[in-house]
Amino acid sequence: MKNGFRQSMAWLHTWTGLLVGWLLLLIFMAGTASYYREEISRWMRPELPRSTVSTDEAAQRAADYLLANAPQAESWFVTLPQPRNPAMQMFWRLPAELADPAKGRRGAFGDATLDPNTGTELKARETRGGDFFYRLHFDLHYIPVLWARYLVGFCAMFMLVAIITGVITHKKIFKDFFTFRKDKGLRSWLDFHNVSAVMALPYHAMITYTGIVTLMIMYLPWGVNAAYGTDQDAFYAEAFGGLPEVTAPAEGKAAPLPLRQLLDSARTHWHGTEVAGFSVANPGAANAVIDIRQRDGKRLSIDTPALRYDMVTGALLQETPPSGGATATRGVLYGLHLARFADWGLRALFFLSGLTGCLMVASGVVLWAVKERPKHAKSGRTGFGLRLVDALNIGAVAGLPIAFAAYFWGNRLLPLGLAERSNAEANVFFYAWGASLLAAFLWPKRMMWAWQLYIGAAAFALIPLVNALTTHAHLGVTLFNGDWALAGFDLSMIAFGAMLALCGWRMQRWTPPLTAAEKKKRAAAAAATKAPADAVEAEASA
Repeated sequence: MKNGFRQSMAWLHTWTGLLVGWLLLLIFMAGTASYYREEISRWMRPELPRSTVSTDEAAQRAADYLLANAPQAESWFVTLPQPRNPAMQMFWRLPAELADPAKGRRGAFGDATLDPNTGTELKARETRGGDFFYRLHFDLHYIPVLWARYLVGFCAMFMLVAIITGVITHKKIFKDFFTFRKDKGLRSWLDFHNVSAVMALPYHAMITYTGIVTLMIMYLPWGVNAAYGTDQDAFYAEAFGGLPEVTAPAEGKAAPLPLRQLLDSARTHWHGTEVAGFSVANPGAANAVIDIRQRDGKRLSIDTPALRYDMVTGALLQETPPSGGATATRGVLYGLHLARFADWGLRALFFLSGLTGCLMVASGVVLWAVKERPKHAKSGRTGFGLRLVDALNIGAVAGLPIAFAAYFWGNRLLPLGLAERSNAEANVFFYAWGASLLAAFLWPKRMMWAWQLYIGAAAFALIPLVNALTTHAHLGVTLFNGDWALAGFDLSMIAFGAMLALCGWRMQRWTPPLTAAEKKKRAAAAAATKAPADAVEAEASA
């Protein structure tokens, strides 16, 4: 630690940011991509058509399909087409006597994806789509979930400390927002880090704190343990509400009311808010009930209201109980983190703020190396610590974009019938990232920065071409049809490619500014060269 409060905070800011910076960059990049996970999922399943029917028509087609294909199921679960996701997905749970024991737990469930326009089953390619990035940013894929979430929480807490100490360290935080000095070496990196940090500072603080809140019960379980002991289910039922599970067995047979009538009743109860989906317990029985879920809209909270109706009489049986103060607060903070309430403009602002956060983290880890390099230059050799940080910087800052682009390439180029295809796509992501890290460790030099940035630029810019060669949902079709979700994805890939190419070009042509010692040495050499020349000129004049 350094002497003085502000110096101590600067030391703490540097090391809390550096120690988790590379993993934090992965978390930030994956989380930022998750703002468009519905659009990413749609692009990665080009077989899905756009929905042209009403919610009621789609719901009826789902019910008709389930009646024909899963009439003996204990329950149905249906997700209806949404403005950002045209897929109509469903699954059902079979009674124990009809389950397939060879498939384990999966043998008790069936699933299908339907074309909402026709009600026919679709065979879309197997992929995790944008959900891969959503899960990656707090589950880290290969690591056991429990350990991954503890690790992500650790990084988030370090990030929160870095934000607070960064604010304390800056004497002129508002001036820093408007200051950027180009081509000034260390000063330029520091200005860039300050601008990227201050530009979206409220967002950075909000997203970090709410990220910790989403898993607060896991990180701080002692209060729940003290109050509820081993009965954790009682806590979750009381704290997070929701409709209780239907446990009554099916009784008799009865014709249900028209589904449209039940959906209209729910919309009226919610003053016109649309339906996201429904689930049915004991379908076809005299005691069948339907739970209708509200669509995400302008509601800040993540907690989704639901209504339970008797499917035979149409009577409203239950609705989601109102949340207590603590639960409502947690729901709002969780909702702020996920931003499902955001319309297209606000979502774009969240996305740009997330990108700013990525730049802040990336410039922070690079800044440490820029600061350390003059110290190592004096000794004439690069120490292990600086070499390690240089390699990790290249592999994370320049290598992660390659991995993101490779994931999309994998979606288009892997065989459609490949077993465990969604896992293979995820493996492509990590293979590409691993190759980038390996190359960076083998040769952590400035040209490696340029090469990896150029590779990332080409990988992103060529995605629309690969898409055009492998599917029918390319720019020539999507622009003509006004399908801006798919067209916007392809155009965004070109834009990311252009930005990475510009960064690679700048890195290739960048000349590090001279240090004070180097400037002094060059000035002395120039003076020594000039003295004999002046003497010769004086003799010639004489």
